[in-house]
Amino acid sequence: MPEAFHVVPVAAHEAIVRGAYLKRGFAADEADHAVRLATAATKHGIRTHNAIKALHLDELFGSKAGGCVPQVAVRKLPTRFKAAEIWDAQKKLGQAVAWEAIDTCMKLADTYGTGTVSIDNAFHYLWGGGYVMEAAKKGYIAYTNCTASLAEVVPFRGRFPTLGTNPHSWGFPTQGAVGFPIVIDWATSVIAMGRVQQLKREGKPLPPNAAVDKDGQPTTDPDKAVSLIPFGDHKGYGLSLINEIMASFIGGSLPTIRSRAPVTGEKQNCAFFFQVIHPDAISSGVFAQGRSQAENVKAVLADILGHGNEGCMLPGQLEAEAAARSDTAGGLLFSKAEVEALNEIAHEAGLPHLSIDTLPTA
Repeated sequence: MPEAFHVVPVAAHEAIVRGAYLKRGFAADEADHAVRLATAATKHGIRTHNAIKALHLDELFGSKAGGCVPQVAVRKLPTRFKAAEIWDAQKKLGQAVAWEAIDTCMKLADTYGTGTVSIDNAFHYLWGGGYVMEAAKKGYIAYTNCTASLAEVVPFRGRFPTLGTNPHSWGFPTQGAVGFPIVIDWATSVIAMGRVQQLKREGKPLPPNAAVDKDGQPTTDPDKAVSLIPFGDHKGYGLSLINEIMASFIGGSLPTIRSRAPVTGEKQNCAFFFQVIHPDAISSGVFAQGRSQAENVKAVLADILGHGNEGCMLPGQLEAEAAARSDTAGGLLFSKAEVEALNEIAHEAGLPHLSIDTLPTA
């Protein structure tokens, strides 16, 4: 049976989140970009990257710590490549940069078949899946990766955290085939640090072999977890490594000093990579049985889920089901601990609290 949540009206949630960002000095459009992602994450059941996580990240490493600068403009750098742009974000709010980047990639893909935006010197953009999902809903294939605010993952067979948790987020326009976009998006660690924080709020243990304590020993106690373990041993390690290598080509610096105390001559912010592909740009047009591209995608997925595999789940299915549940409930779903955290945010912003006793449950 699904867990019961309190239903918070979208407008009430967005007023609190917008008010918090405005209170911290962000421009109205930056606040709106943050709200857009926070609502999308909560609606789709991404509780590890909701507004609570976003504002906590800003509290620790962002506008209050100098890692994110409100109301700055992205600096677009010269490049000889028409389908690729390179940006210096100048520590701008990550969500604002990321929404502009995915929109730019889609426009480039309309002209050139593909579009790429590489971004240096940014603040974290939170849920990468939200950006590629939006592009997929509009008919594009999309990909993004980014470096994490902190190095929290130990390399395979290592002891000291030198890697981030951040995923490779892919979105595919498969609505016609399965009813929702397939979105492949998960942390390169066994669990995300946001999940650790969520379980800590709710007084629940971590899964085994997901985190280590200060001595590098495995722990299931969220209060003792200081670093995370890559999933699949060397496989998750390799995926984490890709993000850092990509960032190093873009301009990202040493992962172990990111978001830490300033180091003279070093850069300490995140790097993003976005790419969008127009499906027409990769179509051979020679599909078996005279199928169209859309028919071929549907046939391939039907084959994968056939042969007794009908009960298998596709990436993005849980998010689609969560969104449908949110729509049915008529609002966004939060646990009691999360409502209390939202009220702390509302207090900071000088806004009315949510009355948990009057919120419906779903």
